[in-house]
Amino acid sequence: MGALTGRTALVTGGSRGIGRSIAERLGRDGARVGVHYGRDEAAAKATVAAIEAAGGEAFAIRAELGVEGDAEALWTAFDAHADGLDILVNNAGITGAREPIGSLPVDEYDRVFAVNAKAPFFITQQGLGRLRDGGRIINISTVMTRGLTKPELIAYSMTKGAIDAFTTHLAVELGPRGITVNAVAPGAVDTDMNAGWLRGHEEALAATAESSPLGRVAEPDDVAGVVAFLASDDSRWVTGQWIDAAGGALL
Repeated sequence: MGALTGRTALVTGGSRGIGRSIAERLGRDGARVGVHYGRDEAAAKATVAAIEAAGGEAFAIRAELGVEGDAEALWTAFDAHADGLDILVNNAGITGAREPIGSLPVDEYDRVFAVNAKAPFFITQQGLGRLRDGGRIINISTVMTRGLTKPELIAYSMTKGAIDAFTTHLAVELGPRGITVNAVAPGAVDTDMNAGWLRGHEEALAATAESSPLGRVAEPDDVAGVVAFLASDDSRWVTGQWIDAAGGALL
């Protein structure tokens, strides 16, 4: 039996990148995993198939985030497959346009906040009635809220600052139910989201690897392992925490 056998998990943005690695890891640990996706149905089905091929259970649910009624649509789709929840991973997010404050359009600012901050808030709000006592909420943040700065990602970083505040406040509110709430903060990870500036760019790869004392670029599984710990019983005395999962890049 795995550490999460008998539990149901939902990973938003679970079809690609870090989200897929999290979904697959939770599946390997025994959880039945809801793999949320916004548009890429094929990627979601591939993630479900990978979990099942490894002996796990999973199902895909679609809901576009950042639009009116997104949380309601997500939970309606989820309820068709499960009657309760034990682990919620708020992973889905976008970087949006890479623009500094002087050139970022209002509509782009609003879009990034709608997906990265508003959607997790209301997904969680509407999920609390489904989340069983003793459950886990894990929010994906970024090290850019604690010292690593990129002016062209100011709006993205601000949304993750909101997630950090959301994490600590929610941990206090849900503590009496035995529910822990934590944030995991990766740095640069080799995913499709970062492919444009990382993959195939030797200088960027070298600089990113050198930023960590461990001397390499993070893989999605590195982050998934931290999430798996927070989803397990071993993390029962950890709540309200912001966990640096950037390989020491802030040191």
